[in-house]
Amino acid sequence: MQIERIETIPFRLPMHGELRWGKYSSLSEARHVLVRITLKSGAVGEAEAVPRPTIYGETVESICHIIKHELAPRLADRPIDFESFQQSLHEIKNNQTAKGALDMALHDAVAKASNASLADHLGATQEKIKTSYILGVGDNNTMLAEAERVYGLGVRVLKVKIGRDWDADLERITLLRQIGPDLQMYVDANETLQFADGAAADRLGKLAAEGVLYCEEPLPIEQVLERSSLRKGGHMPLIGDDSCFSVRDVKRELALDTFDILNIKCARTGFTESMKMGRLANEQGKGIMVGSQASSRLGASRHAIFAGRPEINHPSEVSFFLKMKSDIVASPIPIKDGYVCLADLIDIRVDDDLLKDHRL
Repeated sequence: MQIERIETIPFRLPMHGELRWGKYSSLSEARHVLVRITLKSGAVGEAEAVPRPTIYGETVESICHIIKHELAPRLADRPIDFESFQQSLHEIKNNQTAKGALDMALHDAVAKASNASLADHLGATQEKIKTSYILGVGDNNTMLAEAERVYGLGVRVLKVKIGRDWDADLERITLLRQIGPDLQMYVDANETLQFADGAAADRLGKLAAEGVLYCEEPLPIEQVLERSSLRKGGHMPLIGDDSCFSVRDVKRELALDTFDILNIKCARTGFTESMKMGRLANEQGKGIMVGSQASSRLGASRHAIFAGRPEINHPSEVSFFLKMKSDIVASPIPIKDGYVCLADLIDIRVDDDLLKDHRL
């Protein structure tokens, strides 16, 4: 097995409304990159690279450039070996989603060349994946309407962005609880809470009293000792996300015991590194979920298949495609009673006609 060709194809998808999070980040359309790897055997693998300038510093243009001029040449004319390829890719610093997409596309291509499903190739054994949906910061009417829409489409777990207005956050949580008795919620503070004077602990306690399951990244990442102290307070389970970009990060966070649940985002770590991160967290008795970087059906299907691995034991954010008005994949991804079935994901592929319509 060797690589014949690597392509990067930028595309644009309009969204239902805007996703807002953190102090200033927002997303009103998806401008992503399809990474397509063709092996010399003819097998083709596909993955979605998701530029997030305010998180990783990557853009559509930077992803295409770094793959063409730096990353792809490091993989050419060599037998495929995932560990060796990882070392070569990491010679280039940062550029997380460009490297993550290359790794995922390569796994997809190798699975096809081996006449195996991606699920079997990745060791996915769960037949269905409990899914959650990301709900951004917004006014009450807009958020309630969006939550009711996705609840009607089968979603039963919401990840609610908080941190810009505490009073509004609490009011929103109360309103969302009224959607249905089986609706569950957790929150993502995106590093916006304050540790001083027990403010973060107090807010986590109030959220727990409202039935919120857990909180993602309540404090700034650099406040690592404070995050460890907050976690020890036991106010509610904490999710590690921005603090866990890599295996190196996970080892540090585990040593300081800063989180209860690891949020693995294959979009930034690919499959090879994500499996290592999952093993480390699992060995330490931590919970694991799979997160989203606002992916279309292609990215969502890849992440959901990975979430079928046996160590993934929390709802995974694999339903963001519901926020897309259109897609580059024609096949639907049904959600029933909060779950996505692995069997519905196996044959998800890019539709070239749809890709042509949305190509940048």
